[in-house]
Amino acid sequence: MKVRDITIFSGQRFTVPQGIQRIDHRATHGWQLRYGGTKLFSDHTPDGSGAQAALEAATSELLKRIARLPAPTRLQRGPSENKTSDLPVGIFGPVVRQRRGSKVRYASLSVLVPRYGDVPLRKSVYIGSENTYTAERYSAALEKAIEMRRRAELAYQKATTRAKRLASEALLQQSKAAKGVKAPKAAKTAR
Repeated sequence: MKVRDITIFSGQRFTVPQGIQRIDHRATHGWQLRYGGTKLFSDHTPDGSGAQAALEAATSELLKRIARLPAPTRLQRGPSENKTSDLPVGIFGPVVRQRRGSKVRYASLSVLVPRYGDVPLRKSVYIGSENTYTAERYSAALEKAIEMRRRAELAYQKATTRAKRLASEALLQQSKAAKGVKAPKAAKTAR
């Protein structure tokens, strides 16, 4: 899990995991958890002396949320404003092409298939040639493309969640090692 070093107003330095932000504003001093909603863990002191305990509570809650909630993804949920068709996100077309040496053109839909940790693939779903293209074939190809994209999004979500949970287990092991506590074996998480 990504971490960063933060120095707070009192001069104390902390290693803070991704998903937790420091809030120091007028009379508010604490750590804000930003994962599956927000929650402030206050220092309960104006001088920052309670910052360590508040960070530990925020980190504990972060690890609990990672264990039970799906990880957020950066997949686009709605079509962009510039998209001129009414096709769902990640589906484009119909694209009309002509194979070399052929006199007949054919149409297909293009589907952007996201892959966690890798570049997305672009796959084609055949609709028909100039001679066989019909509204029914277009509808069938669109259903197939939507299902292909839906399955890819589910796989991406599972892979993202699995990676986030593995990273949180590593963070838990590191924090226990830093405290000198023997870390228990990591429980199997739903993958």
